[in-house]
Amino acid sequence: MKDKLLEWLNLALVANIFLVLFSFFWLAIALIGHAFNLPLGLDLWYQLWEPVFTPAIGILMAGALLSGILGWLSRRFGSNKLNNS
Repeated sequence: MKDKLLEWLNLALVANIFLVLFSFFWLAIALIGHAFNLPLGLDLWYQLWEPVFTPAIGILMAGALLSGILGWLSRRFGSNKLNNS
């Protein structure tokens, strides 16, 4: 059960990192377009910052911490079970 939870958590984090990377590249392209007076979606990006991108970054950071802690706990207490058996 724990392994399945970690597998789903890692899958969700992978999908989330692609969303965060997409938002970063979109921002970079939109800023370049803004510098050349080309409408490449900077206003839309700003509108999506609070409801979409900020939570995605927060979920990514929290998920990475949770995944690291669960992996550490699994290694720490999983190895004790092997040594005591």
